[in-house]
Amino acid sequence: MLANREMSRNVITIATSKKLYIDMAVNLARSFIWWNKDLDITFYIVTDHAELIPDDIRQQIKTIVIKPGELGEGFSSKLHLDLLAPPGQTLFIDSDCLIFGPLTELFERFKGKSVSVLGNYVSDGEWFGDIKKICKDFNIQRMPKFNGGIYYLEKGETADQVYQTAREIEQKYDEIGFQRLRNRPNDEVIMSLAMQLHGMEPLIDDGTVMSDPQACPGGYHIDVLNGKRWLLNPPAPHRLHQDWHPFARVEPLVVHFLGTYTEHYPYKREVYLLEKALKDELGWMEKIKAKLIIEYPPRLTAAFKDMFRSTYHRLFGARKVKVSNRI
Repeated sequence: MLANREMSRNVITIATSKKLYIDMAVNLARSFIWWNKDLDITFYIVTDHAELIPDDIRQQIKTIVIKPGELGEGFSSKLHLDLLAPPGQTLFIDSDCLIFGPLTELFERFKGKSVSVLGNYVSDGEWFGDIKKICKDFNIQRMPKFNGGIYYLEKGETADQVYQTAREIEQKYDEIGFQRLRNRPNDEVIMSLAMQLHGMEPLIDDGTVMSDPQACPGGYHIDVLNGKRWLLNPPAPHRLHQDWHPFARVEPLVVHFLGTYTEHYPYKREVYLLEKALKDELGWMEKIKAKLIIEYPPRLTAAFKDMFRSTYHRLFGARKVKVSNRI
């Protein structure tokens, strides 16, 4: 393998089965290109529908074409990153993320870790299973706890061993005592256990790399083109405070739009402006359209709902939870 200082740098995302995921991967790619086009980093989209990637993006990235179902279903695809990653340093980023700056420093922070994630450690409590019991069963003291929106690996024998162990753990997922996510094995706890069994360490989360609106429910602001972003976790005893999230206000390099957040106007507005900017089509008309058509209608609707929510609930009761279009 090349010396660390000479290792190639790659970003990879996976988008399979639904056009929805390919569209999100394209949006991620655009945010990467906006901030990293002049850096020596290669972006890859792994997909079974390469024909859905727009020509303007296809010319600036690389694709890894796979067969439908080749990587399994649901979260299982992330357990094959060792097979997908090119030589060198590889940073996997979930397709429902956007990048707000250059990635060079992040590669430097991860460098030398054969397999890593962004997180911290947990030794007890509930995290898709009884962590204390699982640690006891496997004779380990703790496990990395993290959000699987980012994975890091360096191509080589150690990474191969960790991921092979992860795929073996997946086959015993229910037997081990892990709980399923959307009726499927959760890649996070699988990779956590595999990493710990092989002595792999996380990059300790300091709030600067990745966050999401679920961890920070106090509101957020994003401006991809100018690299401005902040997310707020209101302090206790605020009713929205997330006591498991150790940060109050963060400005992360990567924002992860979990769940339905890709359907909200901030994400839709930013990916529209980003596409226009990269095509050199961003003028005052496009900026007005982003405000009048994409942003203002849902903001007014939300304000109206907040104003009359209590009356609606008294008359009609609570509405059913909308089924995610990702399922």
